[in-house]
Amino acid sequence: MPTPFIMPKMDMDQEVVTIIAWLKNEGDRIEKGEPVVEVETDKITSEIEAPESGILTNILYHENEEAPVTKVVAYILKEGETIQDLPGSDGVEKNSAIPEAASATGKSPTAKPAVSATPLAEKVLAELNIPAEQIPATGAKLTRKDVESYLEKMRDQVVPRVQVAATPAARSLAAERGLNLENVVGSGPRDRVQASDVLKLSMQKSAAPSFASPKPAATSVPMIGKRKQIAERLTSSYQNVPHIFLNVEVDMSRSEAARKRINEVATRHSQPAVSMTAYLVRMVAWALKRHPHLNAVLQENSIQLLPDVNIGVATALDDGLIVPVIHNADLLPMQELNERLRYLTSQARSSALTATEVSGGTFTISNMGMFGIKSFTAIINPPQSAILAVGALVRRPVVIDGQDTVAVRPMLELTVGADHRVVDGAGVASFLVDLVNALETPELLLY
Repeated sequence: MPTPFIMPKMDMDQEVVTIIAWLKNEGDRIEKGEPVVEVETDKITSEIEAPESGILTNILYHENEEAPVTKVVAYILKEGETIQDLPGSDGVEKNSAIPEAASATGKSPTAKPAVSATPLAEKVLAELNIPAEQIPATGAKLTRKDVESYLEKMRDQVVPRVQVAATPAARSLAAERGLNLENVVGSGPRDRVQASDVLKLSMQKSAAPSFASPKPAATSVPMIGKRKQIAERLTSSYQNVPHIFLNVEVDMSRSEAARKRINEVATRHSQPAVSMTAYLVRMVAWALKRHPHLNAVLQENSIQLLPDVNIGVATALDDGLIVPVIHNADLLPMQELNERLRYLTSQARSSALTATEVSGGTFTISNMGMFGIKSFTAIINPPQSAILAVGALVRRPVVIDGQDTVAVRPMLELTVGADHRVVDGAGVASFLVDLVNALETPELLLY
């Protein structure tokens, strides 16, 4: 029977991917491990490799369409097989190419005995559109466990690889305007073509002398791929998660002095300076170990307090937001944590992050201080239970003692958004108290 081409799942809460482009056409010969289709999630763009060698046929999802994960998106015909061997085929599949190599033999498909399956197995097979004959049975009847084992094996054979090309919006605009992306000069990371690049070329081609000054038309940017999935995830989070927000101010005088001393040592050892974000990650990781309910996920009717502290750092890109993850942040020394953050940020801006580098986060930090934003609230990144919004470091006069002494201090505003189902306001406040104490008295981390 033909081999089903199953779309792999690259994240625990992922349901769909967006097809960016099929790298092979129906009827093409493909080899096992060869990149066949380029897809995009809300986190990465990847190439999906062929699970088997053969002829690609019966593509079910096309460019700019969403394809469900763990479902069949196409089939692969092995030698001697034709489209008549496809599940439920009557020999006239309208979207199936008839490969010459398969039809030239002139042989009829070999009849195969029917496979008996349990009701649960039959239900799963019907949902996935996979023939029972394709799956080996461990007993007298094919069971649901047999089907799940087969699917797991097929997914393990497919290794997503990161691909840098053009954004989905750029591809869509180029198709609408009949432009070849090869002729567009990309301005994004690693020369990745952006929607603005396509618009610029389109305007150059259509420019003509005119005495009139027509009102420019609005630019339509399709909400597909990463942008669409980000919108859906955060809309669901904002609508379904009861957010609570607590805000505090921090005197960063001692943290500034501590970071200055750290960077003096780094300079002497020819190491990069520790960024404010890396410094914050270290302090937040320490506080999270003392407050596990902010390092948790809600699953059905139970709260899972997670043993690892994996902190995601929200990073803005031209075509959306991505959150690379620093795993085991509580166990990393400051310099190693800083180097890890620099590497992940560089990978993110080059669209070169792997699935591992954006998965497994237990808490998120969103820092908008570099934009001059003093204070803001952030939407929780599901399925996490909390997120920290970091504003700009601002020097201003504040009262520093009980005698109303006023002095200029570097002040920082922090806002925690938390899932009220997982943690109460008092628990969030207690976390913020410890985090403020750590930032205002860094020596606490040695206690």
